[in-house]
Parts: sequence; C-alpha cells; structure tokens
Amino acid sequence: MASNNSGQGKGSSNRGFASMDPQRQREIASEGGRAAHEKGTAHEFTSEEAREAGRKGGQARSEKNRMNASNNMGNSSNSSSDR
Repeated sequence: MASNNSGQGKGSSNRGFASMDPQRQREIASEGGRAAHEKGTAHEFTSEEAREAGRKGGQARSEKNRMNASNNMGNSSNSSSDR
C-alpha cells in the first residue's frame, strides 16, 4: 500500500487538521464558530455555568499542586526553577 509521507521518514502523515499550519487551523475553527452562532446551535455559557467551570478548574489545579507538594517533600534536589 502506498504512503503519503513523501519520503519524509517521520512516519507521520501530512494529512488532517493537526498537520495544518496553526493559522489555517484558527481560520477553520473560526468559520465553524461563526456558522454555529448563525445557525443558533452554538453553546453560550451562562454566568452560572462559567462560575462552575472556574470552580472545577481551580479545584483540579489545587489538587494537582497538593499532590506535587506531597511528592516533593523531603526531596531537596527539586527546586522552583525545575517547574
């Protein structure tokens, strides 16, 4: 079966959204967002939904920080410059 990598040797395809230029990705995503708003199917967060999302994000971040702190206790080789 033929491959479309054109002998790049990376083993990855040059097809699909992820292989596009980041500027082109933004353009396509923007078009989709505009179309969804025009169609009326775009989700718009209420202030309550936004508040809940922020709370969950803060909890997840806080939990991650606590886990990192407990994993680094007594380990003097770690410094703040490693983060």
